[in-house]
Amino acid sequence: MSLARLAALHGVATSYEPSAGVTVQVPDATVVTVLAALDVDAGTPEAVAAALDAALRAEADRLLPPTLVRWKDGAVHPPRDLPPGTRLRVTTEAGDVVESGRWDGLPLGVHRVEAFAADGRSGACTLIVAPARVPRPEGRVFGLLAQLYSVLSTRSWGMGDLGDLRELATWAGRTHGAGFVQVNPLHAAVPGAPTDPSPYRPSSRRFPDPVHLRIEDVPEFGFVGPRHRDELDTVLADAAELRERVLRKGALIDRDAVWEVKRRALELTGTVELGPGRRAEYRDFLAERGRALEDHATYCALAERHGHHWRSWPVELRDPRSAAAAVRADDELTARVDFHCRLAWLTDGQLAAASGAAREAGMAVGIVHDLAVGVHPDGSDAWAQQDAFAAGMSVGAPPDAFNARGQDWGLPPWRPDALAASGYAPYRGLLRELLRHAGALRIDHVMGLFRLWWVPEGREPTEGAYVRYDSEAMLAVLALEAHRAGAVVIGEDLGTVEPGVREQLARRGVLGTSVLWFERDWSGTGRPLAPEEWRTDCVATATTHDLPSTAARLSGDHVALRHRLGLLTGDLAGERARDTVEVGEWLTYLERLGLLPEGPGDEEAEVRAVHRFLLRTPAAMVGVWLPDTVGDRRPQNLPGTWDQYPNWRLPVAGPEGQPLTLEELACSPRLHRLLAVFGSPGGVRTAPPDARPV
Repeated sequence: MSLARLAALHGVATSYEPSAGVTVQVPDATVVTVLAALDVDAGTPEAVAAALDAALRAEADRLLPPTLVRWKDGAVHPPRDLPPGTRLRVTTEAGDVVESGRWDGLPLGVHRVEAFAADGRSGACTLIVAPARVPRPEGRVFGLLAQLYSVLSTRSWGMGDLGDLRELATWAGRTHGAGFVQVNPLHAAVPGAPTDPSPYRPSSRRFPDPVHLRIEDVPEFGFVGPRHRDELDTVLADAAELRERVLRKGALIDRDAVWEVKRRALELTGTVELGPGRRAEYRDFLAERGRALEDHATYCALAERHGHHWRSWPVELRDPRSAAAAVRADDELTARVDFHCRLAWLTDGQLAAASGAAREAGMAVGIVHDLAVGVHPDGSDAWAQQDAFAAGMSVGAPPDAFNARGQDWGLPPWRPDALAASGYAPYRGLLRELLRHAGALRIDHVMGLFRLWWVPEGREPTEGAYVRYDSEAMLAVLALEAHRAGAVVIGEDLGTVEPGVREQLARRGVLGTSVLWFERDWSGTGRPLAPEEWRTDCVATATTHDLPSTAARLSGDHVALRHRLGLLTGDLAGERARDTVEVGEWLTYLERLGLLPEGPGDEEAEVRAVHRFLLRTPAAMVGVWLPDTVGDRRPQNLPGTWDQYPNWRLPVAGPEGQPLTLEELACSPRLHRLLAVFGSPGGVRTAPPDARPV
């Protein structure tokens, strides 16, 4: 009982519910280990008693909680449970001081509150004053969902880049009235080869990866001097070969090879002196990013010399502050730090150009960026923010009906106590950086704003425990930064979702994610959910990067693929039969609604019918998976596989698997027929009354 009380005080759950009405107890050993990661000793009954006593006394003596949240949807009052005579002082972000009294005049922002009690006690905390809701899309919009690396043009160097993103957004907005283009996380990958190709396990979530640069769009590229011309010609020839290997010779996207060629090109552009205006821009960029960028660039420079496993670096380099001093004493390392800072600057500039192009093309939302749920334990963020991460822990998911063993994603979690103590500085900095050039931000596994499943190192995912975060503070920071950026927020809320979470997100304006195949009347008949019964506050899609394409789903190809890879949980005949019934049920319903006038049997017509259905829902945003526009049958990622399937390395292709360039996509009759479903710019149309399933 004492261990459970101690755990509760630190946000550690001692049980969980994998399904309704089923409660599973977390092993005591797991609770003890998780508490240890929060610097709480619970190894013996005596230690538990001492820690519990200390925690209760600290709570009783504390004048203020670690964080106060005030929403601008009503009167903003100071805390009311303070001892009589307590004096409060607020220092705003701008440095203004507000003494005790009503706080209605406090501006939006992250402020500091100090409390001075009559008995001599004092305390301080962070005050977040946030808007009641995040911004919403301007009207109803449709857009494209794409994995940027997979969208290659005839100018790409072996993978899609930010120049391709600019072209895609401009074309989609101007030609089809699309309101947004959503891309995968563009976060910096862990350096070295082979690199994990997954964009969801990055080195840093705060800074983008320069592998996405369009080299020819770097201004200095055109001024590389004659003495480097032969080397530059070799680089361009290698880049052309990479492009041809993927587009014409059937090779997979090789991010490491792409980066090697681009790095050589960027080294050459580094020989060109910046002009006065460009240098002034660069200096401003360095000043604005400050220590966070310096730490990231320092990590990148040290990883080049010592490898990316920073825990094996010389002891003096494992701490960012002592490492910075060591770098300043080494001219070669100093130059490499500047090189990586420059790469961040160049990438930021091309992100801004893509965002600007989307807006100029008339997109109501623009570029939707993606925030991964965590970072690689050997990466830049984990090194630079060691105090903010829980040592020896990994984020994952508990066992459920779809995965009896649970999941371990290999991502160290943020410590909720460290976030609160810092005024959520790492989280605020991350959001601010990502929202600089975003019309919207998609948050992967948005439930992580409320709680995360922590798996102790060396343990099975079944031996984890949920650790709770201050969701009010996390949502308030999100709303504040989204408001400042004028950006929409989308939460990926698929899978197991704690009761009340979707309601809280909707109350703050965060859109959810609704995928056609999962939208059923689960509390009743189990049949397809009528379109008018879908929620308004969501992005409606037919599929995602982790699911089969619509063509593969309709044809049953996804079952055959999983069978070939030994991933089916049942026999092939049974799986095919169940899949046929599910797809048939949907097709029958689409016919009944008048959305499939051609009747079943024409796969392309069926894909169009699925998207007509999505338009019948009241969803604020409708997303079209780019591979669906050309009948691509291959998933970009097949969960549960590693080397059995080429996850994150496939270019967009046609029905037979032939890669298609961005130029070919733009000319595809099949694509144009599908996007014609969305009609007027923005995809807004009035739907007739809907029939219900029988």
